[in-house]
Amino acid sequence: MHNYLVCIPHWLVSRLMEMDEKTTLKTWTVMETLLGSIAFVIVAVLSFLL
Repeated sequence: MHNYLVCIPHWLVSRLMEMDEKTTLKTWTVMETLLGSIAFVIVAVLSFLL
């Protein structure tokens, strides 16, 4: 099953920024990886502090 919650923001970014599909996927992948890594670090630090 296709995940529409991921597809819709991806489509909006590609259309609003006027990027082709290849560039959008590269940008989207890097952004999601950074966000996930930062969130993991924040949660790990908070788990040690609390």
